[in-house]
This record gives sequence, structure tokens and C-alpha cells, in this order.
Amino acid sequence: MATPRTDPLTSLSTTPPTGLLRLLVRAGVIDEAAAQRAQEQAVRQRLRPVSWLVEQGLASAAAVALAAQRELGIPLLDVRALDPQQLPIGLVSDKLIRRHRALPLLKRGGRLFVGLADPTDHHALEEIKFQSGLQVEPILLLEDQLGPAIEQALDKPSLLASTLDESLDAIAVDAGDELAEEGPAATDIDDTPMVRFVHRVLLDAINRGASDIHFEPYEGYYRVRLRLDGILHEIARPPQSLAARIAARLKVMANLDIAERRVPQDGRMKMRLSARRAIDFRVSTLPTLYGEKVVLRILDSGAAHIGIDALGLEPAQKEILLAAIAKPQGMVLVTGPTGSGKTVTLYTALGILNLTEVNIATVEDPVEIYLPGINQVNMNLKTGMTFANALRAFLRQDPDIIMVGEIRDLETAEIAVKAAQTGHMVLSTVHTNDAPQTLTRLINMGVEPYNIAASVTLIVAQRLARRLCPHCKAEDRSIPPAELVKLGFAADELERLTLYKAVGCERCAGGYKGRVGIFEMMPVSEQIGRIMMSGGNAIQIADQARREGVRDLRAAGLDKVRAGITSLGELSRVIKD
Repeated sequence: MATPRTDPLTSLSTTPPTGLLRLLVRAGVIDEAAAQRAQEQAVRQRLRPVSWLVEQGLASAAAVALAAQRELGIPLLDVRALDPQQLPIGLVSDKLIRRHRALPLLKRGGRLFVGLADPTDHHALEEIKFQSGLQVEPILLLEDQLGPAIEQALDKPSLLASTLDESLDAIAVDAGDELAEEGPAATDIDDTPMVRFVHRVLLDAINRGASDIHFEPYEGYYRVRLRLDGILHEIARPPQSLAARIAARLKVMANLDIAERRVPQDGRMKMRLSARRAIDFRVSTLPTLYGEKVVLRILDSGAAHIGIDALGLEPAQKEILLAAIAKPQGMVLVTGPTGSGKTVTLYTALGILNLTEVNIATVEDPVEIYLPGINQVNMNLKTGMTFANALRAFLRQDPDIIMVGEIRDLETAEIAVKAAQTGHMVLSTVHTNDAPQTLTRLINMGVEPYNIAASVTLIVAQRLARRLCPHCKAEDRSIPPAELVKLGFAADELERLTLYKAVGCERCAGGYKGRVGIFEMMPVSEQIGRIMMSGGNAIQIADQARREGVRDLRAAGLDKVRAGITSLGELSRVIKD
């Protein structure tokens, strides 16, 4: 007699609920019948039991998560507070993430924190542990937030999908002209999809106004990031197996040695977008633990033509700068950290001074902005072209204006000071935090204080702050009045003060779009010169500058906050007290 076949769904109806369903029954979130039905329908519809409960309205996502948190002692996280582009998605396959509805949140040491709506799903945790090779720690997420978060995290623009765009064929790339040696031919590793992938990344960076492109290999993944308005954003995660080929392609484009992977290399390349438009890149490679990291700096010659009004100077600051560079001799120094816009400020000044009747020469490491009508020289230690040697050569060629990329040592400083004292206008940069410290830095280099007082006309300290997006910025009433006074606002202005905060929309990046300069303009007065010659320090110089009406960086930044141009949070990020 044949044995009757058993319907697996019928047999399920007699199986007691397990895992999270049993926990929810015990917590009183659902009853036994709802749990039994959820278990059955989850199998029939190929859903997670929690998903079915929430979809049917038998339990809210919040009630499920709170019960699980209370019963299991697992932390509950609002996934909306996370940046989807910063999640370690590459450690687990997309297929596994979607199948188990498990979202990698954070890798710390040998542990991987994974967000789930059902942390009792041990099968999912074990599979993720096996694939990632890490100890997996569950974190509770709300069921109704989990699905959108997974799709948002996995739905990053696939640049490889765009590599069939025929318009990329017209783009040509030339290696930097200053490299005399012949590099390997591009055909040695010519891989058309790879060529188009790299070109697509470069085009995307140019179109979005990025300043740098980072190609970064790591242990479990490979990523591409762009620096937009001073902040890095991930745009793609190509397969890790392509890391070496991407690095080789970029090195070929920059005429670097693709066989050398043990030492850093530097080069340049030009990307010709059309007969009239070309973009220059500075290329740097760095051997890391898991392969070569390649960083491309986009050299935007258009930055020299933005005009002085676009820098962000206040009217009084603009007049001080124009008066300083209009003098026949003297020195104007611009100071600030890397990436604070010093070169753009200097080239804006050079653009104003660039007239037919004057001879202008610059030496930089390397030249980042090309400006017709100016004699520009790249520093090259291999050939002996140092800042000091270039300055000596300039002075033999009857210059009116000299720009030195950076004053780094006593020899360069002394030649620049002497040039400023003998009928030349000298522009340069120094790496210090503010204007008063620039003077003491020159003294510490060994320059005599009386020479500094007689040559330095103006010191400009600056930072770049992100501009609030005008389309989505919102009024910020969260800061208590006492805190605002502590931050530098006057008590009598609080009633009419309106502050704004970043929100974020489709037209911006995290609530910000573009950047604006924050400046401290300190003319070197006779009184400041006396303080230097009497052995005074930066604090005494700063006190005298304030008595003369010089507004420091924080005061200048607060003006930008008052005007609704930037936020207090952004000001605190770029100006550290």
C-alpha cells in the first residue's frame, strides 16, 4: 500500500514557532496563531517571517525591534543615520546581502557588525562569517528601514556599466611633457573596457567638480573616491581583481614605469576632451599593503580666472589685498594648511598683475595652474632646480614680480626677502596656522626680524569652508544662546541672528555645494615690526593685530555664518581653536 504524500506546508502548521517568532509571542507582540501563520506564509511566499508580519500589519517594525532588543540585549540602530557610501559592502556579496536581508555596517578589527531585522537567523550569520572570514556581530535594524537601506547601499553607480559609451573613444590622453624618458606603450596593457572605465571615472570627476580622485586597494575590496568640496565620497567599487590593471592603466597614461611597484612614483598627464578643451592631472602612486594606491589631482587652469570677487573676501579685505599687490616692491605671504586654496589666491593676484608691461616668473612644486604670459618653472630636485636656485636665476632676468610656491628653508627665505627689498614684488606661501605665526616661523627659520619687518607687506591666512546649499538649507534653532555667546557671537545680536544648517537634496552633497574662502588679512605695521625686533612672540603679535582692527579667522568665519553662507558645524570643522 502506497504511503500518502505529506504536504510540507501542512506539516509546518503543527510545528511550533521558533526563533524570533517564539520570542515575539513570549513578549506579547503577536499571538500564537499569528506566529504560526507567519511561519507558514514565510515558506509559501519565500519571505522572512518578520517581513510578512510587518507587511500584513500584524506587528509594527518598531514593536518587533524593541521586543527583540529587550529580549536579546542586542543594540538597535537607526540605519538612516549612516552614510550608505561608507558601509563595508565589499566584504559580503550582493547576492548574500539580499538573500538574508543582512546589511554590513562596520568592520572593526576582526569583527564585522551586520544589521538584520531578525538577529536569531543564525544561518545568515554563519554564511556571512564564512564568506567574510570575520567574526560577525548582529545589530538590530527596523524591518521597514532595512529594505530601502540595502537597495541604497547596493545601488551605487556602476561605472563599468557605462564603459560601452562610444563617446569616450574621442578622448585622448598624453603623458606629461616634462618626462623625458620613454615609458611603456599603451598597447602593452591596452584593454578597451578598462580604458573606458578609467576614462569614465575621470570624466565623472571633471563633471562633478572634484579636486582629487583616489583609486584605493584594500584587503577585501577596491574602491574609487572623489574629493568634492574638500570631502571624500565613494563613487564605485570595481571588482578587486581589477586593482592591478587599473593601476597599470593609470601609470601608462602618466608615462610611469608599470613594472615598478615597490616605490612611489609621480607624473603628469593631459586629458584632451576636445580640440579646444584639455584637463591636466598630477598622478601619484603609493605602494600599500594590498597593492598600489593611485591619486590623481585635477589641475584646473580655470581657477586662475575666477576673479577676486569669487574668493569670498569681504570688501575691506579685498581693498587690503589689492593695495598690497599694487606696490612696486614687498612680499605678500599666504598661509594655511594643504587644500585651503592658497594657490588659487596667489594666481588670482597674478591674474590681476599679469600685464604686458611686467615680467612675471614663478617656481612651484609642481606648477598646478597654467597662466599665459607668465614664465612658470617646475621645481626639480634631480636636476638641481630648487626654489633657491630658481630664484637666483629669476633675479638675473629682470623680473618685476616673482612667485615662489612655498618658503620651506632659510636659503629660499633669505633670497625672497632680499628680492622684496630690492624693487621686486614677491608672492609666496608658508605653512602655518594663522598670520601671526607666519612671522615667528620666518624668525625661527633664521631670517633676521628687521629684514622681515622691512620686506613683508601683508600676510593672508585662509581656510576653505563648504557653502550651504541654497535649495535645502534650513534654519537651525538647536544651539542655546549661552553656547552661541561662547562661540563668539555678541549677546545683543542673538535676537536678530538666524543660523542655518545643512539638510541635503538631489542638487548638493550632504547639504553643501561649493566652497568659500575665510580670510585673515594682517598688514605688517610699524608696531608689529617693533614687536618682532624686540623678540616678541606670536601671541603678542596677534594682540597688536587685534588692536589694529585685524579680524582673525574665527571672527571672519562667524561673518560667513551670520550671512547664511555656511554653518557653525562646518566652521568648527575647518577652524580649530
